[in-house]
Order: sequence, then structure tokens, then C-alpha cells
Amino acid sequence: MNKARIRDFLETKDHWIFAVADYQHPQGFRSLLRYVPDPAGERARDGIRYRKVDFDESYQVLREQKPDYVKDMHVVPASDVLRLYSPSAELPRVAAADARLNKIVTILTGAGVPLDQMGITGSMLLGLNAPSSDIDFVVYGPWWWKARDVIARAKEDGQIQELDEGMWQKIYAKRRPDISYREFVAHEIRKGNRGMVDQTYFDLLFTRDWSQIEPLEKGREVGRGKVVAEVTDATFAFDSPGILKLDHEVGEILCYSHTYAGQARVGETVEAVGVLEETSRGQRLVVGTTREARGEWIRSLTLLDELDT
Repeated sequence: MNKARIRDFLETKDHWIFAVADYQHPQGFRSLLRYVPDPAGERARDGIRYRKVDFDESYQVLREQKPDYVKDMHVVPASDVLRLYSPSAELPRVAAADARLNKIVTILTGAGVPLDQMGITGSMLLGLNAPSSDIDFVVYGPWWWKARDVIARAKEDGQIQELDEGMWQKIYAKRRPDISYREFVAHEIRKGNRGMVDQTYFDLLFTRDWSQIEPLEKGREVGRGKVVAEVTDATFAFDSPGILKLDHEVGEILCYSHTYAGQARVGETVEAVGVLEETSRGQRLVVGTTREARGEWIRSLTLLDELDT
């Protein structure tokens, strides 16, 4: 079986670059096209200019030029892969060349987070970043929760800054969630997985430890649904998909939208709207069935009640 995790990237022999989108790859690498060679592209590396493609365009380009890749949900054959990019393996090299990234690494390692349990992904991993590029920082498995606490303390100490109002408005406008701005910011600030380091925005992204990886059963869609229930387990709430276990006949929520990852905590009452699926273990609710998750959301009713008191 091919070994790769979400947040990894791969490059094909014709230099197309994909973001790995799953933990299981029995037929090849499930991944999303992110960069294609283009003489007019705005990014360059190793003498090749690249153009970044968005979610919708990636499907269009593959349908036109690599139709075999989209027959089964963006699977790149292992035989076509030139190189895999590992966030953890490349972090020391990238951090040595970027003071902002090195600052995050120094803060985390100084608080006991092992260097081999963190990584860098996105354009910085690939060497395709621009001066204005965000920092997509990865921490693996249980260490992610430790890293989030360390970042919270670093904000209190002034080493890391919280996002300002202008940045929150920018993120809200980009994501266009089906919840109010007030609700969005309340959930996001509590998550603690975003920050600013030397005027650069960064995300603290979760990826499973190798020992935590297990198959995710494919469900059968049975219609739309709304669930209000208590959260009983949020171990993988920040994963992709994010998973919330529920005390309900609909036993869990799967969240494919970064907007709603980590939206609720254990013991809280959550309201979620999405697509119901049947599995061998019963029903689950899927949120983020489209790129912008129109008409779908997750809200912590417990948190919103606290805001109103």
C-alpha cells in the first residue's frame, strides 16, 4: 500500500503537483491538483514556472488532460509519481531559510514538542511560496493538542499575535460560511489554531500519527438532515475529515470543510446540517459536501449560549 498522509504533496513525472487528500491509497494516491507548469505562471522553481489552480479548475484540467485520474476521485497512479514531499522531513531545511517559520519551531520545541512531530506544508514545502504566502504548519497526532496550548501561551507572552479584526473579516469573506460573522469569529478564536508571526498569518494543521490511521468506510447518501446532539469524542475534530462522535442515533459528524473543523468540544451540544449517509455502523452526517458547504454548517449551541449570557 502506498504510504502518504494528508498535508503531504506529490509531484508527477510531468511536474504536476498534487496535495494528498486521504490516508488510504490502495489504488494510487488520492489527491487534489494544486499547481501545473505554465510559462506564464506566477511562481517558479528549478527553472519551471507554475500556475496555482483552485478547487473547481483542478477538476476541469484533469477531466480535459488526465481523465484517468478523475475516474475514481482524483487518484494519481503510483507509477506516475516522481516525488513525495513530506512536511516533517522538509521542515528543518525550510525553517533554516525562514525566520518566521523558525520562530514557530523554536517556540514549540522549547516547550517539548518533538521536531519530528511537526512539519511545513503548502507552498513553503514546495518552494513555490511568495513573500505574502501564509504559513501552513503541521503537527501530528496527540502532539497537535500540546502545540495548540503552547501557541496560546505564546500569544499571551506576545511572541505570537492573535488575528486582528481586518484579518477575521478577510477570512470570513473568503470562506462565506452559512453562519453569522459573530458566530464564526467566536468559534474560530476559541479553536486557537490560527495566529500571526511577524505579520504573517499561519494555520496550525492536524494530521494523524501513523498509528492512528484506519480505513474510513464509504457511506451511502440517503438525503439531507439536521442533528442536534451532545459531542462524546472530539479526538479527530481538526482532522480532514474532522470527526465528532455523538450521543445520538446519527452516531457521528464527518466534516470536510476547514471552516467547521474543531467547531465543538466534548460535552457540548452541537447543531449540524448536512448530508445523511448510511454505513454498516449506522447513520452519519457529512458536512462540507461542496467546496463552500452551501446550506451546511456546524455550530456549538453551548458556546453560543455562553455568548448570550
